[in-house]
Amino acid sequence: MKSLLLLLLLIIPLSILAQVDSLQTKVDSLQTKKEKRFHVAGSILKNSILSVPGDFSEMGHTFSSDWKRTAIYSGSILGLIATDKITTGYLHEHIEPTIDYQLPKIGIFKTKVGWIDGDNAYILCPIIGLYAGSLIANREKGQVVAVNAIKSISYSYIISHLFLKTLTARNRPQRPINDDRQAVEPWTKNPWDFGNYQKVEFRAGPRGGTSFPSFHTTFYFSVAKVFQMEYNNYWIPYTIVTGVWLSNIKGHDHWVSDILLGGLVGTIIGKSVVNSSRKQMAKNNLSAYNYNPKKFKMTKQLVPQISSSMVGFHFSGTF
Repeated sequence: MKSLLLLLLLIIPLSILAQVDSLQTKVDSLQTKKEKRFHVAGSILKNSILSVPGDFSEMGHTFSSDWKRTAIYSGSILGLIATDKITTGYLHEHIEPTIDYQLPKIGIFKTKVGWIDGDNAYILCPIIGLYAGSLIANREKGQVVAVNAIKSISYSYIISHLFLKTLTARNRPQRPINDDRQAVEPWTKNPWDFGNYQKVEFRAGPRGGTSFPSFHTTFYFSVAKVFQMEYNNYWIPYTIVTGVWLSNIKGHDHWVSDILLGGLVGTIIGKSVVNSSRKQMAKNNLSAYNYNPKKFKMTKQLVPQISSSMVGFHFSGTF
């Protein structure tokens, strides 16, 4: 009986210690995962900030790397503007009437910023969900894609809406464009109606001098390009953004050249952001794992060694 009691007294404390040690191991493991999660997230955000100069460098390189291609694009845009009255009239009269659907309003953000609420939420919500889910699961890829998409949206707003619209100050086309009625400001029937300068308009919407290029098209196609490059898939991202864009086709109020230029600018932005991000990540990985051979030093010593059983040399090196 005494032996059994002694055995129990030995087993119970050891069992408790084992449970405590196991619990501590789990806590340490969870703490390590938590630290790793925030380390990965912090590294991605850091890379996103450090790659900003590279983003604009990539955009500039797109134009400067092939001046012949740039000249062709520029000439094509002028040609689109010259034929805008015909193509935009065809869009209004024959294409728009055949597209008659609307997406349910999400209104999740409930803001007064038009490009955040409404149909745009169908683009923003998946990006936010991707980032949140990837952060919780500690998935680096999803976080990188989401951050690059957000950067592309920000650049689209700055470049397309604030800069290019303000610089060109083009009026929007009046509907219908091919009737005999006189155009009423701020609408126009003249595709060359540029230079209608006003104060910088921070909100997106059909106002005077805010037509060229289409911000929504820039915004949508920049995001589509990011997802296409990151996941090597054209159909899903471009089908989604096209479906969202077409759901409000009558509300965009743009010339055809506005739309096509917006798609081109958005593609350049998305491609530049992804390329710059990849270069920054490669640069960081190279810095982390590479070393400078010139700074590598090793001290060598060759010491004679004599004993009763042997005669020889002892080699030692420190580095």
